[in-house]
Amino acid sequence: MTTTEPRTGPARSGLSVRTRITATVALLVTVALAGAGLIVYWVESRALTETLQSEVEQELDEFVALQRTGDFATIRDLLEGFLRRNVPDDDELLVGWVGDGRLVQFPEDPLVDEPAFQEAVAPLVADGGTTYLDTDRGEVRITAQPVSQGSQRGALLVVTYLAEDRAELGQTMRTYTLVALLSAALVTAAAAWVSGRLLRPLRTLHLTADTITATDLSRRLPERGNDDITALTRTVNGMLDRLEDAFAGQRQFLDDAGHELRTPLTVLRGHLELLDPANPQEVAETRALLLDEVDRMSRLVGDLIVLAKSDRPDFLAPGATDPAALLATVLTKASALGERRWRLEASPELPAELVLDGQRITQALLALADNAVKHTAPGGRIAIGAALVGPTLRCWVHDDGAGVAPGDEDRIFGRFGRAAVPEGDEGFGLGLSIVSAIAQAHGGTAYVDRSGTGPGARFVIDLPAVLPVPRGPVSPDAERTQVLTWPTS
Repeated sequence: MTTTEPRTGPARSGLSVRTRITATVALLVTVALAGAGLIVYWVESRALTETLQSEVEQELDEFVALQRTGDFATIRDLLEGFLRRNVPDDDELLVGWVGDGRLVQFPEDPLVDEPAFQEAVAPLVADGGTTYLDTDRGEVRITAQPVSQGSQRGALLVVTYLAEDRAELGQTMRTYTLVALLSAALVTAAAAWVSGRLLRPLRTLHLTADTITATDLSRRLPERGNDDITALTRTVNGMLDRLEDAFAGQRQFLDDAGHELRTPLTVLRGHLELLDPANPQEVAETRALLLDEVDRMSRLVGDLIVLAKSDRPDFLAPGATDPAALLATVLTKASALGERRWRLEASPELPAELVLDGQRITQALLALADNAVKHTAPGGRIAIGAALVGPTLRCWVHDDGAGVAPGDEDRIFGRFGRAAVPEGDEGFGLGLSIVSAIAQAHGGTAYVDRSGTGPGARFVIDLPAVLPVPRGPVSPDAERTQVLTWPTS
């Protein structure tokens, strides 16, 4: 009793695609929101600074305008008059300064009495300007507008507390941070969900592919939707169809080849077992019989090798070939296959040269000629011809034999496919399959043409008419007429 271990795929290393997509989206969203937050903070900070500057400038402009009226005899009267006319904001303090000391302030604030404040204000009273000072209530901004009248000197001080405005900005940024984190979490969750749905067909493809083995290629991937993954699924299903057909054809080919080889091997074994070495006549007869069987096996193996090579890129050796000369050579060689009325039907419109593998085309036409000889009586007519039909080189072998029975047109081109077998035919049914393989390697087809009239069978090989690349300078009109694409085998 044997047990089969369940097949486990290679261990997956690293993070899954879904995790990487989700992490990438989360990183991008986080970076974007953080960048947006920094921009918002910078913009709002500048806006706050500009607002404060505007408010201070408004106070100073009103003070200068009041001074220009000339209604006040002294600086003290000017400062008191200004403070009576103006009500500062909640975060603002107005201080009138005359000489070396504070004169008036509104509203009352102990900050004015602090030595640090007085030390910071001292140079501003004479020269004006702005300075910043750290206090128990946070940072303050001090702006001075000097004023002089005769020998009297003073200044208007506009003191702004920045902590409240900055606290509002900080609260705004904290709110933004919370919203950004929630948004990033929602986007990340959405990315995980969407990527999971998008990658679900790939997981299905992975699981289905794990269940497909060389002995069971019948399973297919489900196709849903109309996106890139669905297109990939269709491509994989098409590949599985081709693999299944290839494996089925290979198994059938091996079964048929094994069946065809079994008969001559059985004949060889049987005669060798019954051979009497002491009888020279029997030894000679058995030797001749076995050599004939060996020749048949060699021919079969050679045909199988040709078919096996037909899918390889080096199966063909294309080159510039004169099709008319090729037909004449084939007719000369085919005339030795049997006493028939051989006829050449070469069209006068054939080009001087075409790119093809002359040896393989000769092999295919001789195989068709040999097939025609087998299905015609001595003295029968066999025609070998070719013509240019548009961009196609059409070659044919036409005989006046019994023809191909309806329904056998496709089967006879398959490996070991045979229709009516004439008496004495010891072939294996590989000749026409080799013809088809040579045609397909050239990018063409081989088929039975029933469109013509008359008795017999007309086997046709259609090949692309590929003109050779001209040597030397070529005119633009001539260059446009060249067919330069060569179909690969």
